[in-house]
Amino acid sequence: MADPTILGGLAGGSIATIVMTVFMLALGDDSPPPTAALWSKYMGDGPPEEYVPQGMALHMLYGVGAGAAFAAVFPAFGVSLTLATAVGLGLVYGIVLTVVGMVLWMRIVLAMEPEPKTMGLFSLFHLIYGGVLGVWLAVGLV
Repeated sequence: MADPTILGGLAGGSIATIVMTVFMLALGDDSPPPTAALWSKYMGDGPPEEYVPQGMALHMLYGVGAGAAFAAVFPAFGVSLTLATAVGLGLVYGIVLTVVGMVLWMRIVLAMEPEPKTMGLFSLFHLIYGGVLGVWLAVGLV
């Protein structure tokens, strides 16, 4: 299989974010996403609940960009692109995104202290993202 392309990463990040969002909506607690809190804090003047659409759009942009970044860096790992390798690295990437999201965005930028259940779901959703992204890139649909 060929190395993933940036276009493949953009498409894979988009699909992975959509799948992740479906799980967020199905399993989440109906609270606004952290991106809505980010929008509220830096762009708005109301509570995060008023900025869910903007927060979801921002989350989609992050997911698309993260997919492109992963596709761009993947060749640096020096491994052949098999389904198992791509999914494995995608899951590791999901863990990295979880840590960055919890430590940098939630705790430092937003000064939030998420509950353990929230952190568990946040981790699960980012693992789903990474797994779907890995599958997409391995299959090479774009």
